[in-house]
Amino acid sequence: MFDFSIIAGEWPTYLEGLINTSWLVTVSLIIGLCIAVPVGILRSSQSALLRYPAWAYIYFFRGTPLLVQLFIIYYGAGQWQWLQQSWAWEWFQEAWFCSLLAFALNTGAYTAEIVRGSIQMIPKGELEAAASFGMSRWQMLRHIILPSALRRALPAYSNEVILMLHGSSIAGVITVVDLTGAARIINARYYTPFEAFITAGLLYLLLSLMLVWCFRHLERHWYAHLRPRIG
Repeated sequence: MFDFSIIAGEWPTYLEGLINTSWLVTVSLIIGLCIAVPVGILRSSQSALLRYPAWAYIYFFRGTPLLVQLFIIYYGAGQWQWLQQSWAWEWFQEAWFCSLLAFALNTGAYTAEIVRGSIQMIPKGELEAAASFGMSRWQMLRHIILPSALRRALPAYSNEVILMLHGSSIAGVITVVDLTGAARIINARYYTPFEAFITAGLLYLLLSLMLVWCFRHLERHWYAHLRPRIG
């Protein structure tokens, strides 16, 4: 049977894991989105000098497992002498920073591809109409392309956010006490894998439901002009 006394006695550990998972995912998504928008724009550029570097970044981080990327950053950074002697080593020797960097770069690549696809889905008629009004490329990008692309990207981006939440569970592999790491600690203390990991799973489910609710609210707001008007 499920031993609730273990969970009740170890709730501070789960709370720490929940807080660490929440801020780690949130900050990585914010940084990743800041990376994704310019990279997605460059990826859809007509210039090969702009398009291919963006393609290489996206191809690498989408083509390799997130766990491998995390190991490269966390364990591989120690092999570079110049990095150990720089100010950045103070950050790279922290497990939470390596997790944040790996997650941000990974979700940035996936989101950039979503942005690129959304830009290419914009009808050419909208751009031709904007050009006929004398808009510059920057004005079209700011007022037409990006708002339209981000609105179209919202459903796909919501899936990426959920996947990023689930992928963040590997942070516990490098000693970060996230939800999965908290479950591993409790399992090691009491040898109760069912209670330890089912509680972590329920907390992940709760976070996922909250994210789904938030994105549905955003979709209702951003797509309000598409709903049929009665009367």
